[in-house]
Amino acid sequence: METNFRFKLRWRSLIPSRTIQRGVIWAALAASLAGVCFGQTVQIVSGTVVDPSNAILYGASVTLTSGKQDVLRATTDAKGEFRFDFVVPGRYEVRAEYPGFKAGMVRITVRAAAPSPLRLELAIADVEETVRVDSDASQTNTNASENLDLIRLRSGDLENLPVLDGDVVGALARLLDPASVGSGGATVVIDGLPSSDHNLRASEIQEVRINNNPYSAEYARPGRGRIEIITKTGSPKYHGSVEYGLRDFRLDARNAFAIERPLQRRRQLEANISGPLLKDNNDTFSLTASRTRDGLEPIVYAFGLGGPIRENAAQTQSSTYLSAQFTRRIHEDALSFRYTHFDWSNAGAGAGGFVLPQAAYKSASRYHQLYSSYRAVFSPTLLNEFFVRVKAGDSATASELPGVSKIVVTDAFTSGGAQVDRRETERRLELNDTVSWSHSRHLVKAGLNVPAFGRIGSTDRSNFDGTFYFASLDDYARHKPFSFMRQAGDGHLVFWQKQAAGFVQDEVKLRQNLSLAGGVRYEWQNYGADYHNFAPRLSFAYGLGKALKTVVRGGAGFFYDAVPASEIAATLLLNGSRLHEVQLLNPVYPDTLPGAVSVQRLAPDLARFSPGLASPYTFQYSLGVDRALRKSLTLTATYTARRGVHLYRSRDVNAPLPPFYLSRPDPSVAMLRQFESSGASRDHALQAALRGNLSRFFSGMVMYELSHAMNDTDGFDSFPANNWDLRGEWSRASSDTRHYLYLYGTVSAGRFFKLGVIFSANSGKPYTMTTGVDTYHNGMTNARLPGVTRNSLQGAGAATFDLRWSREFPLHRSDKNGLRLNTAVDVFNVMNRVNYRGFIGNLSSPFFGYPNSAAPARRIQISAAVRF
Repeated sequence: METNFRFKLRWRSLIPSRTIQRGVIWAALAASLAGVCFGQTVQIVSGTVVDPSNAILYGASVTLTSGKQDVLRATTDAKGEFRFDFVVPGRYEVRAEYPGFKAGMVRITVRAAAPSPLRLELAIADVEETVRVDSDASQTNTNASENLDLIRLRSGDLENLPVLDGDVVGALARLLDPASVGSGGATVVIDGLPSSDHNLRASEIQEVRINNNPYSAEYARPGRGRIEIITKTGSPKYHGSVEYGLRDFRLDARNAFAIERPLQRRRQLEANISGPLLKDNNDTFSLTASRTRDGLEPIVYAFGLGGPIRENAAQTQSSTYLSAQFTRRIHEDALSFRYTHFDWSNAGAGAGGFVLPQAAYKSASRYHQLYSSYRAVFSPTLLNEFFVRVKAGDSATASELPGVSKIVVTDAFTSGGAQVDRRETERRLELNDTVSWSHSRHLVKAGLNVPAFGRIGSTDRSNFDGTFYFASLDDYARHKPFSFMRQAGDGHLVFWQKQAAGFVQDEVKLRQNLSLAGGVRYEWQNYGADYHNFAPRLSFAYGLGKALKTVVRGGAGFFYDAVPASEIAATLLLNGSRLHEVQLLNPVYPDTLPGAVSVQRLAPDLARFSPGLASPYTFQYSLGVDRALRKSLTLTATYTARRGVHLYRSRDVNAPLPPFYLSRPDPSVAMLRQFESSGASRDHALQAALRGNLSRFFSGMVMYELSHAMNDTDGFDSFPANNWDLRGEWSRASSDTRHYLYLYGTVSAGRFFKLGVIFSANSGKPYTMTTGVDTYHNGMTNARLPGVTRNSLQGAGAATFDLRWSREFPLHRSDKNGLRLNTAVDVFNVMNRVNYRGFIGNLSSPFFGYPNSAAPARRIQISAAVRF
């Protein structure tokens, strides 16, 4: 421990945070001034790529060529538009390519005046298909924001890859880096706005990006901590689909922890149509509707007084999704509105693992959402994009067995009622306004973000009947719980959550092979943190050699985290005057509060933010190389390091004092839960990836990552083993995975069929050995043996191989682009490998050292869609 302590002091002394911030800010300003000194007259080349029916082609690869050398590359956006900045006068060729279409080319001459917007119409290719990927050119990009270790999946890729239940966000979340994800979970950015709505249908998604421009000041989280989604807009030509998908237990394998194969069934019906509104191609619409019913049977694997408990619980989920979008194009401007309604219910939730079916609960939620965007082109060098979203939602959760106390035998079984009774409402406004201005060699962006401006209300009557906690089965047999918790009083709460941010950044092309991007972001919130959250960021790209086949990239930046709404609500509810929560140690079972004993007369549990709470931040820096091996194949290798400072944790600051841990310092209060920012982390990762056409028939990506992560907290819900001694908390992070391999891609056999493949494998994660006994008399059983650090045990690794077979049949032979039938079969965990999870480190549990669950066994999903 002495060595670790010295290293930690040396690390902090070598890299003081404020010094780093000032250095990055000055470097960003120096990059901007250097670009101005090198400035000269340049122009912008822009245009649109369409198909023969005048429908836009989103994701087309566009290359600007001078002579035999590629100068710039771009990709068309959701409106089919592309743009090249910093184009010096001269003669060029503009070439556009898109899967399934013949390449298109136009010659232009750039003079002192900016050329008019171009229009490239691509003809349909021959029947023989060719799979293309992001890196079509044999030359890499030297823009600081165009990193090639970006993961980009377009709508065609998503249609060909195995995605369980159409959950694109869930399928891609495993590609995120846990160290880059904030305390509120993965950031999902939909059409320019961070969103808590993860219910988009796959048919609505045009493109998904991960690790796009990782050091952009426009976003709160780094590239590997967010998923960016661009949705489809209406088309000048009518398109639509009706899809039916199903899963049935008769096609699945049995889970290793189930005695009988769970009787799981899923049915989903989805329809989508888009096209012009009336006969005006400037006005388009899109409609999507989906209905899903999912019959689940979570597996209970517990241990009671009579021995092992193994059964399948009943759970039913259903959802309805509706979305309508209208888009109007006025010359180069575009105005769009989208309304979304989502209704979801879940009966039998919470059961499985140690939780018996009687302790399940039911929940329901719904929301209405209105989104609008306006894109205004004021001049060839000035663009404004405005996004706003208004959301109104409500939810309710209640126990399946109300009025019955809950019984928890730690890491053995949970029975009785779920003790959940909560209703919540939310009214929320989110907006983003970004201005982009290009001048000479500069591309300047500035904007205002309002991630959250909302009114949150709740009525919480959870645990009003109380919960008994037993340390072991022996204690349960002797009726000796170590703790009893119960709530009473006023659980009604209304509060406002406010967050705001602003940013400015400048990307400057110093030379043809060198570009710099520097910016700074400021973030503010109204609860729990300081107001000095300036986050400078800097990145560069430098091309080697005349051919520019190799580009060296690097960057550094600060990324702040926000306080989640759940922790804000906890401090407001458990403030001593609203909800009254009590905890009794070593209570009488089952009559803990006999007669007229009032909960309000007992010492309450309180929750508060630490007086010195600071906003957590991560300092990240990286250095990598992009190499074009051949046309349509690139190799990337990137080293990334992160240092987390002021990370969140919980601590009981009224816990019994050492050395005997017998009584609390303030007897008028039980637990005083304090949300602190006293944690730290440090991690390193080396990632290598091949992207492109790996062979004549296979296109995709294969990535390997070697990483090592250390920290001393798992976030707000993490308590130290000893609230007065944090030694032993510094250890491997709970998410630390040393080795990670991921592969995805498609195999095309022309008109016969397509195969989509996803394979992932990882080494095991650590877990903690605990005594399972309330050693420190604070109502917790997370104490460890002397000398045992956190996360000292090692879990098992995992590997999954998913496969999708699909084929398209024209329903009219004379019309290859008209009505057609698409059939697909997805197989998840093809090899039926048992991937254990939930390893138990509790020495008092009958499951110590063993897992109590496993990832799903082999499952088969069948779908059929009629499209036009």
